[in-house]
Amino acid sequence: MSADVSTQAQDAPYLELHQQGGIATVTMNRGAQFNALSSGMLDALQRTLDSLAADPEVRVVVLGGAGRAFCAGHDLREMRASPKREFYQRLFAQCTKMMRTIQTMPQPVIARVHGIATAAGCQLVATCDLAVASDESRFAVSGVNLGLFCSTPSVALSRNVARKKAFEMLVTGDFISAAEACERGLVNRVVPADRLDADIAALAAQIIAKPAVAIATGKSLFYRQLEMGTVAAYQLAGQAMACNMMDPAALEGVQAFIEKRAPSWSGKPSAQPASR
Repeated sequence: MSADVSTQAQDAPYLELHQQGGIATVTMNRGAQFNALSSGMLDALQRTLDSLAADPEVRVVVLGGAGRAFCAGHDLREMRASPKREFYQRLFAQCTKMMRTIQTMPQPVIARVHGIATAAGCQLVATCDLAVASDESRFAVSGVNLGLFCSTPSVALSRNVARKKAFEMLVTGDFISAAEACERGLVNRVVPADRLDADIAALAAQIIAKPAVAIATGKSLFYRQLEMGTVAAYQLAGQAMACNMMDPAALEGVQAFIEKRAPSWSGKPSAQPASR
C-alpha cells in the first residue's frame, strides 16, 4: 500500500513492512516456501508484531503473504531435520506466543488471504481478528494426512468454526473453498482477487475512523470475555464500558450525538485501554 519499507535488517529475508496512513502491512516474504512458519519466520513475525503493538501511530495491521500462497503452515523440512521433543515443544510454544500476540496487541489485525492457507497457516487466519479472502483461496488443516493431527490449529479453528465443521476439517484434512470458509465463519468476506487490496483498505479505513482507545479497549475485552462464563463476562464488560465511557473520545462522541453533529476525534488514543 506504500513504498515506505521499514523492515528491520534481520527480518528482511522473511518479511516486508509498509506503513502509511495508520495502516501497517506485514507481508510474509518467503513465497518460494509458501511462507512456511519456520523458526526464522516466527521470530521475524514476533519482533515485528511487538514493535507495531507499541506504536501509537499504527491503527490497523494487515498480514499477508508473497507469492502464490498466504501460508502453508509449519516448515516440515525444518521439523523433520530436528526430530527431538525439546525442539518441537519450543517451536510450538514459539508459534503459540506469536498467535497470542496477534490477539493481545491493541490494533485489529486483518488477514489478507490468497492461494492456500493450510495447517498453521489456517490457524493464522483463524487467529487474526478479521480476514478477507480472494475467491480463489482454499483452506485446510491437513496435518492428519501426514499422520500429524493439527492440535494447535484446532484451538483457533474451533473458536471460529462450529464444532462439528471444525472437527470434520481436522479429521479429513480436506480443503474447503473461500465461499465455504466464509459461510463457516473462518473469514469475514470473499472478494475477487483484483479487489482484495481495495476491500481491505476500505475495511481498515472504517476502523481508523473510530477512536483508537475504543478499538483497543474493545478488542481486549472481546477476547477476555470469550473465555469466561456469562456472569463473569458481563461483570468484566460492564467495568470495561464504564472505563471507556470516561474517556474523552467517548464523551465527545456522545455529546456529538446529542448535538446532532459529527464527533471531533484526533484519531489517536486519549487514554490507555483497560489493562489485560
